[in-house]
Amino acid sequence: MSLNQNILVKLDNVGISINDKWLVKGVSLQVEKNKIVTLIGPNGSGKSTTAKIALGIYKKIQGKVEKYTNKVGYVPQKISIDWTLPLRVKDFMTLTESLDNETITEALSLTGVIHLKEKNLSDLSGGEFQRVLLARAISKKPELLVLDEPVQGVDFTGEIALYELIKKICDELNCGILLISHDLHTVMTATDHVVCLNGHVCCSGSPMDVAKNNEYKALFGEQASQILTRYEHRHDHIHTEEGEIKKN
Repeated sequence: MSLNQNILVKLDNVGISINDKWLVKGVSLQVEKNKIVTLIGPNGSGKSTTAKIALGIYKKIQGKVEKYTNKVGYVPQKISIDWTLPLRVKDFMTLTESLDNETITEALSLTGVIHLKEKNLSDLSGGEFQRVLLARAISKKPELLVLDEPVQGVDFTGEIALYELIKKICDELNCGILLISHDLHTVMTATDHVVCLNGHVCCSGSPMDVAKNNEYKALFGEQASQILTRYEHRHDHIHTEEGEIKKN
């Protein structure tokens, strides 16, 4: 057992090579209860690969993965759905898991989409569908939640609302979250630790520490760093499920 009882998964100098090409190499990180660790980096930098290593999907790896929980939820970057099928939200929730009605209701309520329970998936907006995916991932109350680009297909205001929801899930379930994102400045209020990848770890630390790092600036540009430094998301308002902003 780990010395730190809060550690859920720990990666020690991990990497994977396929066809003599390193997808990612030398990555070390750990995810603890009630903490959000965010992986950022350009396309092809190894973010999804690192998440899959943490999940145990890849077996032939370099380095070591220590996992201290089997209660894991996962939202992949891509999910294949036949949108022509009349699949209701409540049926989608039970496609791969046996869930009772109370569990489904609780999960959909936590992600703010209980009103969509009887709706067809094809009728949902991008933000609504992402919330349903989150509900499905948290339905069994995981200790570790891995989210691969959970705000894709959502506008900027919707992104902020989803990141606030992810932070709420982290707090209410007391779970650890490994989050993959392409925009550091939109996740800064909802993340505790950032790991910047480009096939290896370029830099890591708090969002502000990473923003000031020269390797981050080299990857994303000086402008991205300045945007993050100026970015303050003031909590004098709330975001509705429709993406509107209302004053508290």
